[in-house]
Amino acid sequence: MAIDCGPGLAPAVALFRSLGDPTRLAILRRIATGEARVVDLTGELRLAQSTVSKHLACLRDCGLIDYRAEGRQSFYALTRPELLDLLRSAEQVLAATGEAVALCPTYGRSAGSPSEVSA
Repeated sequence: MAIDCGPGLAPAVALFRSLGDPTRLAILRRIATGEARVVDLTGELRLAQSTVSKHLACLRDCGLIDYRAEGRQSFYALTRPELLDLLRSAEQVLAATGEAVALCPTYGRSAGSPSEVSA
């Protein structure tokens, strides 16, 4: 039985790629706790404004977050509460696999990726 790796998987691949960046994942984890402005995210994540803005634009383009304007400020929030379920499920998988994912030679620490995402 052949596994279909065709275009039907493209949206899921794009979703997981958007979640695969440590900065975007940290931003999502923070926004999951409540709305945030760019200034909030730069201070809490200790990142440059341009970096945060670039990642917010990516997450917005993916439809995972959106913003509401209030005066000259923009407040970012999750667009889909189901994303919280996905992140919780991922944490459960990580807890169940222990260090296996972190030690993966392709995507784990040994491949040069960050050991943890701070949030």
